[in-house]
Amino acid sequence: MRDMQRKLTGGFYALISLPSTAMGFALSIQISALSWILTTQYGLDIHQVGIVWAAGPLAGIFGQVIIGLISDRVWFWGGRRRPFIIIGGALAALMLFALPNIRAISEALGVASLLVVATVIALTLDLAINVSFNPTRSVIADVTPEGEARTKGYTWMQTISGFFGVLAYVIGAVAGNYVLIYAGVGLVLLFSVIPILFVDEPRELRAGADQRPGEKSGGTQWGQLFRLYGAHAFSWIGVQTMFVYIIAFIQQKMALPSSPADAARVSGQVISISFAVLNTVGFLLPAPVLEPLAVRFGRVRVHMGAVAIMAAGYFGVVAFGTTPLMLYILMGVLGIGWASIVSLPFAIMTEKVDKSRTGFFMGIFNLSVVLPQLFVSLVLGKIILDAPDKSLIFIVSGCTLALSAFGWLFVREGGPARSAGASPERTH
Repeated sequence: MRDMQRKLTGGFYALISLPSTAMGFALSIQISALSWILTTQYGLDIHQVGIVWAAGPLAGIFGQVIIGLISDRVWFWGGRRRPFIIIGGALAALMLFALPNIRAISEALGVASLLVVATVIALTLDLAINVSFNPTRSVIADVTPEGEARTKGYTWMQTISGFFGVLAYVIGAVAGNYVLIYAGVGLVLLFSVIPILFVDEPRELRAGADQRPGEKSGGTQWGQLFRLYGAHAFSWIGVQTMFVYIIAFIQQKMALPSSPADAARVSGQVISISFAVLNTVGFLLPAPVLEPLAVRFGRVRVHMGAVAIMAAGYFGVVAFGTTPLMLYILMGVLGIGWASIVSLPFAIMTEKVDKSRTGFFMGIFNLSVVLPQLFVSLVLGKIILDAPDKSLIFIVSGCTLALSAFGWLFVREGGPARSAGASPERTH
């Protein structure tokens, strides 16, 4: 084991964050470019775009749960999570390369329907991301002790991943989505393959090592997990609704150029800048702000507050987000909740499960993300398409984030960050 891993240095936390950063960068490209490229370049309507987006959650249902379960039990290429990170990263890079070439691929294969080809590419891309995302998050729990170190691992993950997510949106806004996509091919491949080679994974994960009084055998708090999953699911209904359908809101509510080409360029730029702002706040807050607040007040309370602020921000978009500037300002407010959604729930969840089955439980945890995504794509898409006022997008988001904040009231603190002064070894 290398000294930086043994001593849990800042460099080690940065290193174990890079594989997740690679998958986050790929996801940022998907969020920034997929809806835009399908509507403006290939002429799909918003309902068809929702169908393409549904491919990803379907991949996630099987990909993360199955890969998580397998990665708990296998060992090859010198690791438990390493093989899946490398394979998934390489496949994600290849599918990113395919994304701007959907028409050429369709013609080469003799497939008349762009929708079919786009769906297959989106499905494969999201499957690749899901193959890797679970192991990239699980390995952080594998190599960090429970408590402050675990929270630090996930807040560092979001800080570094969020920084590169912002970089993705900035590239998209300044240089265009095509440059973003091709830059992402190299970055995703590099960050997936290289860093994990320098992490020594534990060969054995002890079952129930962190079990607390009153828990069932194996240290898994099932009742708490189901409450956590439910609260987290409502967050993702709101977040995914914004990600997929914000293009429709912008096209209806904002003054765009009359030229279709210019309108497509400007709308893509507004999306890129909006998500750049969202992710700037998302990467700046976790390590320097959310982590110390979680130590003092508890992870659950801090997360619940951040989600409530995000709900208020969504209603703010409905009321005031009719210009790009106001949308950017309100995206900064939404970033408070986003910073927490993509960091603190992982630390909360991993302290309620049997450590020897972290991959499996991380996969189950992912269902609280992908099932809401399916609901957004398959149910809300048609409703939003038919809605005369596209403000409905952010009304849905605000209501579901408010329900999420309410749901977190029923999740108990499960780790040492419960109160100020709690030592890393203290349990509750």
